[in-house]
Amino acid sequence: MRADAQRNRARVLEAAEVVLARDGLSASMRDIADLAGVGVGTIYRQFPTKEALYQAIVVDRKLRLIDRAGELAGAGDPGEALFTFFAAVVEDATAKKVFTDALTSAGIDAKESAPDVRPAIETLLTRAQEAGAVRRDVGMPELLALLAAACLAAQHHRWDPDLRTKTLAVMFDGLSGR
Repeated sequence: MRADAQRNRARVLEAAEVVLARDGLSASMRDIADLAGVGVGTIYRQFPTKEALYQAIVVDRKLRLIDRAGELAGAGDPGEALFTFFAAVVEDATAKKVFTDALTSAGIDAKESAPDVRPAIETLLTRAQEAGAVRRDVGMPELLALLAAACLAAQHHRWDPDLRTKTLAVMFDGLSGR
């Protein structure tokens, strides 16, 4: 893909995520194009349907999560890296509830969309456990259950930043290997 086409694609995905979060399924391709600074034809050349665009947003979000986990995996403090990633996912879930609801209503299952984020999370967990920052008896099923529970609770109850910080501190204390 040409560099300008890649930039346009990135702008369209970013704009579509914003417009979809704001307008739900009534989001118009015109509004997305206007926000992205491209023509509607540019969107349709890459995404022939709204569903294709929504699916691409899900894939893009997962790739960003994987990239973020990879960046954190190289951090100096493995425990802090895991907890930073965990907190960022919960914060994102809180902010993107409308977006997530719209995707679900459109029949798009973010859990089944490639790529799989779990290996990146598992790397963070393993490093944190090896450093003694996370209990050894915590496996991926438990960590993912806690992450899902925190995301759902934050979305459903619209946690403010202070409540989110305090709640996650309690969870992280329970996960701590120290």
